[in-house]
Amino acid sequence: MKKIFVCLLIVLSGTTMGQNLDIDLLNAINTPYINHSGTVIFKDISYSSYAFSIAAPVSVFSVSVLKKDKSLRYKSYQMAAGIGLSMSMTFLLKHTINRVRPYDTYNFILPKVKETSPSFPSGHATAAFETATALSLNFPKWYVIVPAYSWAAAVGYSRMYLGVHYPSDVAAGMLIGAGSAWLSWKLNQKLQKKRPLIKQIN
Repeated sequence: MKKIFVCLLIVLSGTTMGQNLDIDLLNAINTPYINHSGTVIFKDISYSSYAFSIAAPVSVFSVSVLKKDKSLRYKSYQMAAGIGLSMSMTFLLKHTINRVRPYDTYNFILPKVKETSPSFPSGHATAAFETATALSLNFPKWYVIVPAYSWAAAVGYSRMYLGVHYPSDVAAGMLIGAGSAWLSWKLNQKLQKKRPLIKQIN
């Protein structure tokens, strides 16, 4: 799994074919004119990613306190750990790879906002897909999964529409976010299985 992930990142970000596909797809999504209403909408969707990624575990924790539900409390811890892990990985990769933003490399890409951090991977996409995956794993109902992933996909699209990320930046963010959420969820599952055994021993 790790080898597949590394190979995918190399193909998407390193090869000439991958780079051409990257910029061609971005150019198709990033419009050459400013649609003010569309820009406002996509900016709002884009910037909602960090707010929701914090609000999700905080909300679950608040409900767990009100209901005195330990299971929900552990889920909130797990969700917070997932976002912490995913954003740490994203920060490390950003400053290790140090990829230049697409509008700084290609003059035909129109930036509708400006960003100061490196491009790869997308932190907003990472946060959105971590949150969507964490919610879907912990609350596996269609009315949670469909809106969560629809919102996450809209966040990813918005980063390209705004001209601040290549598709490969967004794809990497999706993988990191979803992977971090799954890892933290899996760890929580194992800890919950061991907890009854610990109580019996005590």
